[in-house]
Amino acid sequence: MTNLISQIFGLIANIKFPKKLQTFINKRYIKAFKIDMSEFDDASSYKSLNALFTRTFVKPRDFSSQKNTLISPSDGLIFEVGKSDSLKALCVKNHNYSIDRLLGMSASKDELKGEIIYTNIYLSPSDYHHYHAPCDLEILSAFYVPAKLYSVAKKWLIKVPNLYCKNERVVLKTRLENGKILWLVFVGALNVGKMKFDFDNRIQTNANASYTQFYEYENLYIKKGEHIGNFELGSTIVLLAQNGALEFELTSEQKVKFGDIIGKINLENEDL
Repeated sequence: MTNLISQIFGLIANIKFPKKLQTFINKRYIKAFKIDMSEFDDASSYKSLNALFTRTFVKPRDFSSQKNTLISPSDGLIFEVGKSDSLKALCVKNHNYSIDRLLGMSASKDELKGEIIYTNIYLSPSDYHHYHAPCDLEILSAFYVPAKLYSVAKKWLIKVPNLYCKNERVVLKTRLENGKILWLVFVGALNVGKMKFDFDNRIQTNANASYTQFYEYENLYIKKGEHIGNFELGSTIVLLAQNGALEFELTSEQKVKFGDIIGKINLENEDL
């Protein structure tokens, strides 16, 4: 039922109402969710709610060019950040999710040996809904899991055990310049009609698929800050990395924006 609701919402959000009415709808939405539009076009510029949801910057954001800095891939709120050697991670305080189940066939047992570091970034309806590469990386594979579309708000994470693992998601397995693996997990949610990825249009989310999809890539390199794709509305991005790959510099309940430094990558040459 949640998938159907999200599909219907997606259809409504794509309706292009007459300009005056659409501008009124856009302004009401902006006011209701207290959206800061200082980096974006005026409300009257968007021909549908979906166009407003997926708004892009008037001018690009600046971010650190240092190779050892990790930047936030999106705007959002840090629900949790931590380390785990038990394949259990916190989604919110005292509520866990299973790391190996979340990643599925994107991670081998050997890759998950030792301590895994993680953080969960929650994107609210007011946030910028695009995601970018947090550092220079090589995309090795994409794993799409069709599933439920529960809300990923805190009250639902508390109510539904292991919610991230029960929701639709796309797992990108990537390799850092230090050879370690970084997983980027894009978790669908209620009213999130689609997740899009620039590098592969075969990945079709919330499309009534009844089977998982797994795609492998060769020589697919993405530079830090490069646009990867976007949610339609808000959701969650989970970052997980192998032991020794990097260190997060974050705290729970911290608000972040795309481009903010959120950690340091462990490189042999610290001057890079």
